[in-house]
Amino acid sequence: MSPPLVSIVDVRKKFGDFQALDGVSLDVQAGEVLCIIGASGSGKTTLLRCVNQLVTIDSGAIWVDGALTGWRIEGTRLHALPEKEIARQRLATGMVFQRFNLFPHMTALENIIEGPVQVQGRNRAEAVREAEALLARVGLADKAGAYPANLSGGQQQRVAIARALAMKPRLMLFDEPTSALDPELVGEVLAVMKELAASGMTMIVVTHELGFAREVADRVVFMDRGAIVESGPAAEVLGNPREARLKAFLSAVIA
Repeated sequence: MSPPLVSIVDVRKKFGDFQALDGVSLDVQAGEVLCIIGASGSGKTTLLRCVNQLVTIDSGAIWVDGALTGWRIEGTRLHALPEKEIARQRLATGMVFQRFNLFPHMTALENIIEGPVQVQGRNRAEAVREAEALLARVGLADKAGAYPANLSGGQQQRVAIARALAMKPRLMLFDEPTSALDPELVGEVLAVMKELAASGMTMIVVTHELGFAREVADRVVFMDRGAIVESGPAAEVLGNPREARLKAFLSAVIA
């Protein structure tokens, strides 16, 4: 088996007295779709933000695409990377948040090309062509000139997904991408994510959408109190849970 695209080793993170992550270890293979479930405050979002270096870990290590994130090894010593180098590492991952975070003064197309042109220095005409293709991919070919205020929540989230894909990441992180949507708009975002999964994109998805996890995930991880309590194939974790804490969580979610 080839080395994992993501390797998380004994990661710990505290916020004051609150232990957000308590010795989390996890590997994700290239092309794998991993769904993380658990109650609010269980550490799911913190773990994603650590992978994307939006939160600095207290101890442990995270490798993404073969690179140790946040640090440079010289001999037997570790040296913290400067912010510019961290920003460069961060380009390996695309992240889609609960809130869409689109620039309100830019059209859908302008939002998508901002990163490729301004951050990666790519040719604007090429970026526009790719953005138009991405808008078509997420079902919004006719919304290139629309501003966020004129788009539904589901449409804004699909633009946010296209914007993340425009940076050509190796890994996509989704932090409960449907939680801020009205129920009737959830399906359109999940459909885009299903297409991404089918295309072979490596994805780590924090979600309460158990149907999506059951259908799309290669593996499901259940977190509680900052730790991984149970992990395995989606059908086993969701259909035949072993741990009492997971059984209680599933009962509460399904009820």
